[in-house]
Amino acid sequence: MPIELAAFDMDGTLIDVDSSWAEVHRHFGDSNPEALKLFLTDQIDDREFIRRDVQIWWKHAPTLTVQEVDRILASVPLMPGAARLFEGLRARGIHTAIVSGGIDLLAQRLGRQLGIERVFANGLVSDASGRLTGEGVVRVPIKGKGRVLAALQQELGIPRERTASVGNSEIDVDLFRQSRLGVAFLPADEAVRAGATHVVTRRDLGELLPILLEADGGSG
Repeated sequence: MPIELAAFDMDGTLIDVDSSWAEVHRHFGDSNPEALKLFLTDQIDDREFIRRDVQIWWKHAPTLTVQEVDRILASVPLMPGAARLFEGLRARGIHTAIVSGGIDLLAQRLGRQLGIERVFANGLVSDASGRLTGEGVVRVPIKGKGRVLAALQQELGIPRERTASVGNSEIDVDLFRQSRLGVAFLPADEAVRAGATHVVTRRDLGELLPILLEADGGSG
């Protein structure tokens, strides 16, 4: 049964950095481990997590604009093999989507650059001048990616049995559950390995093409 839809995580999967949010922190020489710990233990939700990220940035740039965040993210590198992968998927007529808890500015740019049809990612609210308000837009709950994929499957009329998904961490297992093929690409933890049907450990997205086209049932 051929794959008709392939959904991809972004951070650590399509881009060669672990987190688009952390990339902005790194630009300012900072980090947000306290909020991460609170989020992972369900003490704060996705929106509060974004608020606390922006508060970190404001310490360094109180008038930070969405345009400046976009410029910071402009240098984030693509994962090797990305162009070859999506050219191959387009050639077979496979629908593609990004389903990411990362920053939508970067996800939308990748969508344009790689020809990815649908992009679901989280955003930053700004005022009329572009300055960040501190609020966020949660389109993809970090612990609920599967729900986003399920809604897209329903919209496109593509069942789980004809869907593949690709991710690198435990939170992507939710995508795998909603797919027949789940590929752990450069797996960051044992949970994503255990939840996947295939594992690719080479830093080359082109390695995914035979798996998604079902020409090769092995793992890398």
